[in-house]
Amino acid sequence: TWIEKYQLYVYFGSQQQKNLEGYVGFANLPNQVYRKSVKRGFEFTLMVVGESGLGKSTMINSLFLTDLYSTDYPGPSHRIKKTVQVNSFFLKDNWQPVTDHIDSKFEDYLNAESRVNRRQMPDNRVHCCLYFIAPSGHGLKPLDIEFMKRLHEKVNIIPLIAKADTMTPEECQQFKKQIMKEIQEHKIKIYEFPEIDDEEEMKIIRKIKDRLPLAVVGSNTIIEVSGKRVRGRQYPWGVAEVENGEHCDFTILRNMLIRTHMQDLKDVTNNVHYENYRSKKLAAVTYNGVDNNKNKGQLTKPETTDGMSPLAQMEEERREHVAKMKKMEQEMEQVFEMKVKEKLQKLKDSEAELKRRHEQMKKNLEAQHKELEEKRHQHEEEKASWEAQQRILEQQKLDASR
Repeated sequence: TWIEKYQLYVYFGSQQQKNLEGYVGFANLPNQVYRKSVKRGFEFTLMVVGESGLGKSTMINSLFLTDLYSTDYPGPSHRIKKTVQVNSFFLKDNWQPVTDHIDSKFEDYLNAESRVNRRQMPDNRVHCCLYFIAPSGHGLKPLDIEFMKRLHEKVNIIPLIAKADTMTPEECQQFKKQIMKEIQEHKIKIYEFPEIDDEEEMKIIRKIKDRLPLAVVGSNTIIEVSGKRVRGRQYPWGVAEVENGEHCDFTILRNMLIRTHMQDLKDVTNNVHYENYRSKKLAAVTYNGVDNNKNKGQLTKPETTDGMSPLAQMEEERREHVAKMKKMEQEMEQVFEMKVKEKLQKLKDSEAELKRRHEQMKKNLEAQHKELEEKRHQHEEEKASWEAQQRILEQQKLDASR
C-alpha cells in the first residue's frame, strides 16, 4: 500500500467587510475570527491514504488546482518496474507508518505546548484523512477495515470511493450502501458532522451524509463539451465531468474541506483526538507501567525519544530560559550603562555649547550697547550744534527787524 501525506497551508485573502459601526453583539464574532485568520494565517493538514494507483495524487491536484507531483513524484506506472519473474511480497502492520506519523505530529505539538516560550507553535497535526477505497463493488477489504480501525481514534476519516467513473450509477449507489453497512458493523468511527440549529446548513449536512462514502473522480484534463470547457475524462460513450454533481461527489468533497467544515475538522482534531492523546501522554508521565515494574506500585517516568523524560526536559528548558534571561539582563545593563555615559557626555557637550553661545551673545550685546552709546553721544552733539545755530539765526532776525 502506498501512503502519501499532503500538508496544505490554506491562506484566504481578504474580502470587503460589512459596516458594523455602532453594532455590538455576538454576530460580530465571525468577523473578528475572519480578520484574525486573514492577519495571522492558519494551517490545515490533509492526509491521503489508499492503495497504489487509486488516483490520490490526481485528486489532490484536482482539489487545489495545482500540479504537486508532475515532475518530482512519479506516477504508479513509473514507480512499478516491469519484470517477467513472479515475486511474492508480504506486508505486515503497514498502517504503522501512518499512525506513527500522526502520533509524531501530536507529540511535536505537545512538546511545543510544554515549552516555556510558546509564541511559535506551528500546528502540523493531521486534521483530516481521506481514505481511498478501491471501486471493486464487493465492499471493504479486510485491510481497509483494519486500517480504518487503527486510525479512527486518531484522525477524522472521510471515506472515498476512488475512480467512481468505472462504475455505473446503480453500482456506485449499491457499493455505497454496502460500505456504510460494513463501517457500522465493524464500529468504525468516521468523521461526525456537527449538529447545527440552522435549517439551511443542516440540509447541506444531511445531503453530505446521505452520499457517504463520497464517490470521486479526479482529472486535470480540460475537455470541451457543448462549447463549454470542463475538467473531466473522455470515454467512447461520453465525458465524466469532475465538477458535475450528477457524475460524482467531487464538488461536495471540495466544498466540505475548504468552504464549510474546515474549521470543524480542526476543532475536532484539537478538542477530541489531540486531547485524548494528550491525556494518555500526561497520565503516563505520573503513572506508567505498574505491571512492568519489579516493585508493585512504583511510579516511573517515561522517557522521550531522546532519552530524557518530559519533566526533565521541561526542567532543562526552564534552566535554559533562566540562563537566557540572565544573559539578556546583563546585556541590557551594559547597554543601559553605555547609554547613560553617552547621555552624560551629550549633556556636557550641550552645556559647553550653551556657555560658549552665552559668552558670544554677551559680547555681541556689549558691542551693540557701545555702538548705541556712541551714536547717542554723536546725536546729542549734533542736536546741541543745531540748537546753537538756530539761536544765532533768531538773534540775527531780531536785530534786522529792529
